[in-house]
Amino acid sequence: NSPQLSLKSFPLLSSCLPPSNLNSSDRTWIDEYLLEAKQALGYSLEPSSTLSDENPAKHFDTLLYLAFQHPSCDRARARHVKNGHSRLWFLGQYVIELAVTEFFLQRYPREPPGPMRERVFALIGKRFLPRWIKAANLQNLVFPYDDIDKLLRKDREPVVKSVFWALFGAIYLCYGMPEVYRVLFEVFGMDPDADDCQPRARRQLEDVDYVSVEFEGKKLGWQDIATYKPPEDALFAHPRLFRACVPPGMHRFRGNIWDFDSKPKVMQALGYPLQMNDRIQEITEARNIELGLGLQLCFLHPSKHKFEHPRFCFERLEYVGQKIQDIAMAERLLMKHLDAPGKWLQEKHRRLLMNKFCGRYLREKRLHNFIIYSEEVHDRYEHNRRLRNPATTAVQQAIHGLAYTVYGKPDVRRLMFEVFDFEQIQPKAV
Repeated sequence: NSPQLSLKSFPLLSSCLPPSNLNSSDRTWIDEYLLEAKQALGYSLEPSSTLSDENPAKHFDTLLYLAFQHPSCDRARARHVKNGHSRLWFLGQYVIELAVTEFFLQRYPREPPGPMRERVFALIGKRFLPRWIKAANLQNLVFPYDDIDKLLRKDREPVVKSVFWALFGAIYLCYGMPEVYRVLFEVFGMDPDADDCQPRARRQLEDVDYVSVEFEGKKLGWQDIATYKPPEDALFAHPRLFRACVPPGMHRFRGNIWDFDSKPKVMQALGYPLQMNDRIQEITEARNIELGLGLQLCFLHPSKHKFEHPRFCFERLEYVGQKIQDIAMAERLLMKHLDAPGKWLQEKHRRLLMNKFCGRYLREKRLHNFIIYSEEVHDRYEHNRRLRNPATTAVQQAIHGLAYTVYGKPDVRRLMFEVFDFEQIQPKAV
């Protein structure tokens, strides 16, 4: 009667529960420290097992307990604790990255992903995590016997990192994304405007194009993103994220040669447009037009328009796509391998999504012939595979990003596991 098999309605959540029931020494920790942890994170102090069975938060106590059992603490020798914790951090790292990526893409609609990655690193990079743990007063739960400030970096950072990641794995499984934002920005007090979060000054390309109306003249805060509900008749699953990645100026490409020549073939290969039951025919047509423009953007290599129009290339979609394919693959692996520790899953995850394979699935579908390069880059790439392959990888990731913003996560899974078949067994290198 392993807890992992107990929940039919939440397969992902039940695959992250410990493989055997908690015993008395686990209960001792829970009785002693759990209230302190819940208070620091701002949750109600009632035991979560009193909630109804339909509520995923019923298992929050167990997962929160596992999240704090990092590899160097007393309880980590027990196998169910060690595996449970490592599986949580395996999921949590991708959850945090996806949350912060979506936040910054919508907050800075004109910024290229280069500086954006610097912002992300300054919030969730390994060397900054101890600071957030202290801000939330959790350091005594992580290091019950040591002073966090006196530890060496190599003793402090890996431990804090695994607890931090596992914590967000637990929160995501029980409460979903809005809660992840609340804990990041409210409990840990991350400040995207702080001076040490700003990217280093660089010469920016002049951005003359419009951004969508909802971003005009105001920076979105985390509350806007956490509480955002797409309107009833929205075209997309994530309309605001789509608008942040696909600039409105893309409409000038409608009806160009690529649109007539390549778009139908690409759409057919990917199985687009999906059947959606909209109330009005116009909604479907508008969505398919935008989907076509988004696909064209996925295939626009930066060498083509980026110099005059910095956002007319696949970079922003690629950035979302990387994160969403990470999280889709992580969920898939967790549900597939119930007794695997996180370390092993991590390695398998990297092997399946490693860059050189990623673009390979795109090339097997012969879609790399539709990428739009500028002339001189096209000549240079023609016979040079080492230059060409990173571009196909990026296009592959951009397609996942587009699928996520237009149709949502289920479609990313469809593309990854049915269309491109990411889990095919790769032949061993001889």
